[in-house]
Amino acid sequence: MRPTDEALIVIDVQNDFCPGGALAVAGGNEIVAGINALMAGFKAVVMTQDWHPAGHSSFAANHRGKDPFSLIDMPYGAQVLWPTHCVQGSEGAAFHPDLATDRADLVIRKGYIAAIDSYSAFFENDRKTATGLDGYLRDRGVNRLVMVGLALDFCVAYSALDAARLGYAVTVETGLCRAIDLDGSLAAMSAQMREAGVRLA
Repeated sequence: MRPTDEALIVIDVQNDFCPGGALAVAGGNEIVAGINALMAGFKAVVMTQDWHPAGHSSFAANHRGKDPFSLIDMPYGAQVLWPTHCVQGSEGAAFHPDLATDRADLVIRKGYIAAIDSYSAFFENDRKTATGLDGYLRDRGVNRLVMVGLALDFCVAYSALDAARLGYAVTVETGLCRAIDLDGSLAAMSAQMREAGVRLA
């Protein structure tokens, strides 16, 4: 069993991010068995879940004339417009059916504010609205994090960068992640994580 000051963060292993989903990440389903095995060794396991209202501002369908994967400016900065995905209560928003969700001590739902997207497990994309995860981990005496899930170059990377900024020692198990790699995003975010002191294993 891993030390009690170490937690596993399982990020967005949901149907819409797996093959056949609305925003499928290639090979997203391939990591589920490995994540289940890894969870067995942790006393503290947190899962995150993308949880968008149908009218979410990050959906291309809600911007006339805009295509998925194009960029727009939002009050908090540049925003990628995504296909409609992980709509609250939908099958696509559900966790992958093979994921051992009973191992989670806490589920953090993010992206539920219509006007703000959310990649990180710690903050919405305005960088100010906290999810509450930091306080939960501090209360449990956690100072080291291992991260896995989808997608490596977006939600996993943003979570890892925020965690490092907050003072956690962070390891990303890249073999238990898969990436979108949008216009070189995988290389760019991997470089940012290394620069921030995140260990890519």
